[in-house]
Amino acid sequence: CESGHENEKGEEIIVVIPWDEWWELTLKDNSNPQVALLPLHPDIRAKFNNTAAWEYARSMLGKPYGYHNMIFSWIDTLGDNYPPPLDAHLVISVMSMWTRVQPAYAANMWNEALNKRLGTEDLDLYGILEETARRGMSFDELLTIPEQDEWVYSDGKSTTCVAFILAMYKAAGIFDPLADHIQVTEFTIRDAYTLKLFESNQTRLPSWCNTEEGKLDFCQILGEYRMELPGYNTIYPYPNMNQNCPSLPPNYERPSKC
Repeated sequence: CESGHENEKGEEIIVVIPWDEWWELTLKDNSNPQVALLPLHPDIRAKFNNTAAWEYARSMLGKPYGYHNMIFSWIDTLGDNYPPPLDAHLVISVMSMWTRVQPAYAANMWNEALNKRLGTEDLDLYGILEETARRGMSFDELLTIPEQDEWVYSDGKSTTCVAFILAMYKAAGIFDPLADHIQVTEFTIRDAYTLKLFESNQTRLPSWCNTEEGKLDFCQILGEYRMELPGYNTIYPYPNMNQNCPSLPPNYERPSKC
């Protein structure tokens, strides 16, 4: 899930390819990828609707591997997600400058996402700012509105990386009965691996797994470095998960359940 698949037009799209083909490409990748297998817990696998998961995966074939539906998903708070000196004022300054230089790019990258948050259509950046002020909101507040999984952008339904996997889990019933209260586009890779969904008994991991002689709780299958997943498999899903989580560098410390 680390990237899209480039088609003949040079576009990054979502594809489903056989494991053997993907594995061969990964072994040839000179970027030295680190790959881990995170098997689901047996209780979770028992409720996993395989048919629904495949239906979702196939429905996304050829769709854009797009970033505009996640560009603001990391902003949960008014000020505690921005690495200094970045803040909402600098964000709007960059957007304004970019809108003047490349208006079409700006419209695709963030104007649509901001319109979604306002429930408006086709407003440019300055129209968005005017509408935000008219409603008595600050631009900071607008950025914190959570991304909704059902939002569809002008180039079609799109997703990226771990959000695709979690959307498939969601379709498969993994988050039931909380599914309507969880927006997986708000999740980062860290948020995904900390979910309490995975195998917790090392003896049930495949015998060929590399667990560094018990030092790992999961199965690393490729990479010259030992992977670390802090907080792995520790947080049970809850309503509005990861929608109000401060995380400042360099330590990215978060409150409990974030």
